[in-house]
Amino acid sequence: MDILHALVANLQTPMFLAFLLGIIATLIKSDLKFPDGMYAGLTIYLLFAIGLKGGVKLSNTTLLEFYKPALAALTLCVTIPLIAFGLLTKFGKYDKANAAALAAHYGSVSAVTFSEALAFLDSLQISYEGFMPSLLAIMEVPAILVALLLIKMNPKDKSEDSSWGKILHELFTGKGTLLLLGGLLIGMISGKKGHEQFAPLFETPFRGMLILFLLEVGIVTGRRLADLKKAGVFLIGFGILFPICTAMFGLFLGYGIGLSMGGAMVLGTLSASASYIAAPAAVRIAIPEASPAIYLTASLAITFPFNLSVGLPLYLAVSKYLYGA
Repeated sequence: MDILHALVANLQTPMFLAFLLGIIATLIKSDLKFPDGMYAGLTIYLLFAIGLKGGVKLSNTTLLEFYKPALAALTLCVTIPLIAFGLLTKFGKYDKANAAALAAHYGSVSAVTFSEALAFLDSLQISYEGFMPSLLAIMEVPAILVALLLIKMNPKDKSEDSSWGKILHELFTGKGTLLLLGGLLIGMISGKKGHEQFAPLFETPFRGMLILFLLEVGIVTGRRLADLKKAGVFLIGFGILFPICTAMFGLFLGYGIGLSMGGAMVLGTLSASASYIAAPAAVRIAIPEASPAIYLTASLAITFPFNLSVGLPLYLAVSKYLYGA
């Protein structure tokens, strides 16, 4: 009953309903369309806001509190792409290029899924550690590097046009990494006084901006639903079952290192999420032979809707069970 209650509560949130509206708008061929540049603007706002707020909370966190979660996050984002690559090549029979591309997406994280997880917990008045945005920043890049290393170890699949310098530049100067890490540093340095100055713009309006962003993501997802027919049973199954398994990995690890019930649920959600901002940009440069129809369909049309609708309440229910709540 707990998971059913959480599922109903999640499906009634304005964030999920906005996402659903975007999908419906595409299916009925509505002329609903965001102005050029608005999607990019909302992305910048959300990533920077997450970084700023996380930095302020991190400034009040001791190294003793943070080092275990940070190590756990690194463990997850290195282990997950390796497991994904093995499963995709052995059981999915994917070539190494597409397997590495998918591994990069599923090893990295989705800032939007993360934001929705926090909003979901806030709506249920469940607390979590303030340094969670720092774990988001930690987990975004390493998994992509691991996946790219896997493809670089296979000379036949290596793109002559890509170089490590170009790839690393794309990863570390990309807007996702720059805004998250930059926001974290600004929040940490400015602390509570700085928070008082940016709170009017980055606190109260945050959920409203998230609703708009999810409306646009719904429109984009709706356009990719047709690709599900070509995706195949294995990819659809992988896009649902693999995140559930990685979420359990993150949840149990969070429980083992002493995170709160909400914190463990967020770590599980990060483990289950699939990137569709940072990873596609890096993969486009490093593995141009990989098919966007495969990795974008999996992350955006399968895993993201699943996590947003069923995943979050499921991970919370398991977290409650672990903690006896």
